[in-house]
Amino acid sequence: MDITLSQCFIAVDDHDKALAFYRDVLGLEVRNDVGFDGMRWVTVGAPSQPDVDMVLEPPNPNPSASSADKEAMAELLAKGLLRGVIFRTDDCDVTFERIRAAGGEVLQEPMDQPYGVRDCAFRDPSGNMLRFNQPRSQ
Repeated sequence: MDITLSQCFIAVDDHDKALAFYRDVLGLEVRNDVGFDGMRWVTVGAPSQPDVDMVLEPPNPNPSASSADKEAMAELLAKGLLRGVIFRTDDCDVTFERIRAAGGEVLQEPMDQPYGVRDCAFRDPSGNMLRFNQPRSQ
């Protein structure tokens, strides 16, 4: 199974649970683990994309954010309303079965989409939606 990151940062509410998912289930490598001002940032990435990183960050990574703003972001994360990430895979069905077998929360089973991919979707331990796209042959 080969998955690669297409895009972005992702908010997590528990870095240890997030690491168990992103590292142990998805097979991403941990590239950095930094703490600052009571917060933590963990950088992970696909071994096949050494120049692409995904940072698992606090819901509101601004240390000077108000407590109301931090609470609002935590609530949005808990509801699954923050943006997730899109991964590319060479086999959507194999990827789906691997993540489901590891206890991943299924949002969508593999299906062909009209925009040219076969994809599936899961929630990570923090509630973020993750999609896994396999380009369809033309």
